[in-house]
Amino acid sequence: MKKMLQRSGDRGHANHGWLESYHSFSFANYYNPERMQFGTLRVLNDDRVAPGMGFGTHPHRNMEIISIPLQGDLEHKDSMGNTTVIREGDVQVMSAGTGVSHSEYNKNKDREVAFLQIWIVPNKVNVTPRYDQVSLNPEDLKKTWHTILGPEGKHKGLWVYQDTWFHMGDFQGTTSTTYKIREPGNGVYVFLLEGRLRMADETLNRRDALGIWDAETLEFAFEEDSRVLLIEVPMSN
Repeated sequence: MKKMLQRSGDRGHANHGWLESYHSFSFANYYNPERMQFGTLRVLNDDRVAPGMGFGTHPHRNMEIISIPLQGDLEHKDSMGNTTVIREGDVQVMSAGTGVSHSEYNKNKDREVAFLQIWIVPNKVNVTPRYDQVSLNPEDLKKTWHTILGPEGKHKGLWVYQDTWFHMGDFQGTTSTTYKIREPGNGVYVFLLEGRLRMADETLNRRDALGIWDAETLEFAFEEDSRVLLIEVPMSN
C-alpha cells in the first residue's frame, strides 16, 4: 500500500471576496509540483460563493466536471441550452468534450452557497458535450458506501468517460466499514467532509484527505458522526 496524506490546512487557498476557495490540487494561482493531481483526479475545489455572486461564462474542453452542492442553491447555465439549479443533495456531471461554456451563480441573495467542483481527466477526448444531474436520497447514504457516479457503460446512474467511481457515505458514531477497490490499478482518494476517522495508520479530521494506491481493500474506523466522499480513479490514463 502507498499513501498520500493531505491535511485541510495544506490546501491552496484563495479569497476573492465574493469567492473563497480551497484547492486540493494545483489550480489557477496555486501551484504545488507535489500536488498536481491524484491519478486522473485533476481538480477538487472546495468553494464558498457569496450571495448573488458567481462564475461568469467560461469555456472548458475535454474534461469531466462534477459539481456537488453542500449547502445552498447553485444556478447553472451552459452553451448546450441547459438552465438548472442544483441544491444540497444533488450531483451534476458535465462532459466538456469538444467544448462547452457555462456559468455558475449563487441563486440566493441572502446566503452563501458551498459546493465541490471536481475535474476528472477523461479516457475519451473530443466527445459531444453532455449534461446530467441527479438528486440523492439521504437515506441511501446512511451506514454504507452509496455509489453516486460510475464509468460509462458500467453504472446505471450518473456516468463519466473514465473508469472512476464516486461514493458517499454517512456513518454514525463509532463504527467501522471496508471498501474494496473495483478496478485493478485504481487508487482511492478519501475526502472527509465532516467528522473524524482512522485509516491506514492515519487519523483524518474535517476536510483532510488521504490518497491510497497499490491496495485492494481499505479499512475505515469512524470515531464520530462522519460524512465521506470516496473517489476511485485510475492512477494513469
